[in-house]
Amino acid sequence: MKTKLGISIGLLGAAVYFVALFDGFLALTLIAGYILLFEESEWLKKAAVKAFAILVGVALLRALIALVPDLFNLINNFIGIFGQSFTVRPVTSFISFVDTALVIGRKLLMLMLGLQALTQNSIAVGPIDKLVDKHMKAE
Repeated sequence: MKTKLGISIGLLGAAVYFVALFDGFLALTLIAGYILLFEESEWLKKAAVKAFAILVGVALLRALIALVPDLFNLINNFIGIFGQSFTVRPVTSFISFVDTALVIGRKLLMLMLGLQALTQNSIAVGPIDKLVDKHMKAE
């Protein structure tokens, strides 16, 4: 089956995931918007929303995780008022490790989803699939 652009649905689905692989938030927004507005394939629409949800979800997780060292610095600065301090280096190193693991995990997931999309297949991503299914139900 072909898209209105003249390419296969699988190729456009793969493009959606590969754009998300490289942090192309604006490009992904434009492609997903085009798909949701003009394409008819439900599989393709779900793929676009899934890629967008994963990209935004991981970005939100990274933002929340990045708050932890700031919180420890705030506590350390407060304690510093009384002449005391503690080291936040282990916490910062651990947060950096978790952040890097999230980025690598997202990239691997997008790569696998993109390769699967070439054959119009997908990989189940539990909470993301449930979210997509919940918000894409026909009324």
